[in-house]
Amino acid sequence: MNIRGRNKVTPEFNMSSMTDIVFLLLIFFMIASTLVSTNAIDLLLPKSGGKTTQSKSLSVSITKDLTYYVDNQKVEKERLEAYILDKINTLEKPSIVLRAEETVELKDFVYVMDIANRNKIKSTLAVRPQ
Repeated sequence: MNIRGRNKVTPEFNMSSMTDIVFLLLIFFMIASTLVSTNAIDLLLPKSGGKTTQSKSLSVSITKDLTYYVDNQKVEKERLEAYILDKINTLEKPSIVLRAEETVELKDFVYVMDIANRNKIKSTLAVRPQ
């Protein structure tokens, strides 16, 4: 008596469906990556040989036309201290990273550093690597 089954399983694996999925994912991520826009202020920082460390801090930027930004949010100079104090309360270790263009005068740097010093907030000057 012949008791063999009719369905035979082949040990071969067809890779064409897998490559189709990989190419579709590749196309999706290529299109999605072009839609991401950077949310930053373009500043020309002074050069330095030192390195900075990354940590949670508040970023204060000063452009060459003396426009102040706190974490990419435009703030008037008169409201700067109140805005910084409001934002800094949410951080564990309060610190300010000061980013200013090369053409900004020293008195504008000192204005922000004085706010940090009065309120006992650590401040750091951001520079661009050489």
